[in-house]
Amino acid sequence: MNKLLMEENDRLQKQVSQLTAAALATTDTSCESVVTSGQHHLTPQHPPRDASPAGLLSIAEETLTEFLSKATGTAVEWVQMPGMKPGPDSIGIIAISHGCPGVAARACGLVGLEPTRVAEILKDRPSWFRDCRVVDVMNVLPTGTGGTIELLYMQLYAPTTLASARDFWLLRYTSVLEDGSLVVCERSLSSTQGGPSMPLVQHFVRAEMLPSGYLVRPCEGGGSIIHIVDHMDLEPSSVPEVLRPLYESPTVLAQKTTMAALRQLRQIALEASQSTVTGWGRRPAALRALSQRLSRGFNEALNGFTDDGWSPMGSDGMDDVTILVNSSPGKMSGVNIAYGNGFPAVTSGILCAKASMLLQNVPPPILLRFLREHRSEWADSNIDAYSAAALKSGPCILPGSRVGGFGGQVILPLAHTIEHEEFLEVIKLESIGHCQEDTLMSRDMFLLQLCSGVDENAVGTCAELVFAPIDSSFADEAPLLPSGFRIIPLDFGVDASSPNRTLDLASALEIGPAGNKVPGDYSGSCGSMRSVMTIAFQFAFESHLQENVASMARQYLRSIISSVQRVALALSPSLLSPHSGLRPPPGTPEARTLARWICQSYRCYLGVELLKPTTDGSESNLKTLWHHSDAIMCCSLKALPVFTFANQAGLDMLETTLVALQDITLEKIFDDHGRKTLCSEFPQIMQQGFACLQGGICLSSMGRPVSYERAVAWKVLNEEENAHCICFMFVNWSFV
Repeated sequence: MNKLLMEENDRLQKQVSQLTAAALATTDTSCESVVTSGQHHLTPQHPPRDASPAGLLSIAEETLTEFLSKATGTAVEWVQMPGMKPGPDSIGIIAISHGCPGVAARACGLVGLEPTRVAEILKDRPSWFRDCRVVDVMNVLPTGTGGTIELLYMQLYAPTTLASARDFWLLRYTSVLEDGSLVVCERSLSSTQGGPSMPLVQHFVRAEMLPSGYLVRPCEGGGSIIHIVDHMDLEPSSVPEVLRPLYESPTVLAQKTTMAALRQLRQIALEASQSTVTGWGRRPAALRALSQRLSRGFNEALNGFTDDGWSPMGSDGMDDVTILVNSSPGKMSGVNIAYGNGFPAVTSGILCAKASMLLQNVPPPILLRFLREHRSEWADSNIDAYSAAALKSGPCILPGSRVGGFGGQVILPLAHTIEHEEFLEVIKLESIGHCQEDTLMSRDMFLLQLCSGVDENAVGTCAELVFAPIDSSFADEAPLLPSGFRIIPLDFGVDASSPNRTLDLASALEIGPAGNKVPGDYSGSCGSMRSVMTIAFQFAFESHLQENVASMARQYLRSIISSVQRVALALSPSLLSPHSGLRPPPGTPEARTLARWICQSYRCYLGVELLKPTTDGSESNLKTLWHHSDAIMCCSLKALPVFTFANQAGLDMLETTLVALQDITLEKIFDDHGRKTLCSEFPQIMQQGFACLQGGICLSSMGRPVSYERAVAWKVLNEEENAHCICFMFVNWSFV
């Protein structure tokens, strides 16, 4: 692949040189030379052209030349994107701009699709760019060389409640080069160019697209080499200063737009080569459509455009939560609201409560994983039940008159993208029934959920959790009212997402008495880590209950904000420093000490080494234990043992995080047979010091069955040779 791309780059460099020379030869002598950031630009000073086909073709040809000089040349200074390592598993070669006007990103990769199919997919921007609301083709002009010029109007959603949406007025030029390469390039049209103008639209900020596009070359034997360039000026001066990094970061542009295009192409190519039926009897394309519906519905609620029927409700005196109402018929299609007596309501609507908050010193992927895996920590089961009732024929009554709710959750995977960038899943909330009219009723609750941005090592990734109640029938035409969370990092330094953060956090969570040094220095980049979280929740309501539902929604969103702040405080690495007053109880050993105790006790009771000997001391012991291929986990010596520590394999097996680990009891992970075996072996562990358990099945915190070949349990002794905890090692485990 690298050899092929290098040859392709050399060939295109020569072609760009020829095109540039031709362009210079036809430029009039009134051109003024401008040098910016060490780069040489030519700024034509000729009069503006008219909006005739000839004038538009002139703009299109200039756009083509400028785009090619960025795609394969040095018109923009490109640097490798932080965190992107080239290799056989990489998505492609990704670069970001340095020191140019606006923000730019470039990608090059191989995809298993024909060039015309690639162009068709990429032109349909709303299908793969989740921030794109609409692309309207206002006019199409054929060119004499078989190409087309299109005039486009495009709208992008605002990612938070703190900024306005963006729109663009564009010229798009599609043509075929002499060597057979297909080019689709775009740029904004402005009054200075003399092209047709588009009036400003209320509630949108007009942004600029500088020459951008796609260069697609067919490969011998099928497939295509594709070069992508995205170059925009998103008008950062129009947003609050705290949000400007979002609009000034080429990393964000690369993650959200450029790489999203490559992922979509690769996903469709994979689906074309593997015609399979996945979760709940659905084909990949249908599941992709579901995830797009979830994402679009969340963005629509978050932005609340008036042309979609949204209108604001008055404030209750506090401005932290915004309430919007939508009673348009299109929004209510398929949502069945009924009075408590079962008769249908006369009119109904949808209400959206939304808010944004700034978070300090908490990595978005870790916070998002906690929200995903521990719904009971922030969600109200009565309100979940209320939302579920809106999808049924009734009854649907306000929360508060119901006893019971949903006890736990089971995540049922549906699909994921090939880079595991995005997961689509069904959440089954375990019902414990509710009382209504003196009758105990059992009600199953299902959520369709979209989760993305959980990779700690990805730089500048937006973390998102969007979900909507669905009926157990899970019909394709079922209405979706998406709600959820979006966490966007505001700092994009290379060190902002250290691969060792989880390991450092593991050490920090095991802090000893005051004065002990905490591994991992959080005073640098981590100490200034900032992100903005936006929350939006939708509720269907009966018209006569609008004020009541609005009051409930405000209260619910404020309780969620409070829960998120509490969780973020617990997850914040900087707050785990010994200089802080928020330390775990004194007496808890450091992770390094615990690792030493685990290894010494294993050697004492089983007569062999758990880890290969090292000369680097306890720090290396901890790292070796952390990366051990078998799942190793410790539980407390209490009447109801809970887990206190696990290595990376242990966390993967339990499908949890170090912070959430302590919510999991030992008995919860075993089935009935495993619990009986453990009960019979427990006295031997305490008396003899160890026990070997036969292979079997246990459960992750998500309820997924995990098989293991065998397990070893041993007593961990501290320095005074008192029992500190019990350690388990599950050998050769895998999800069933």
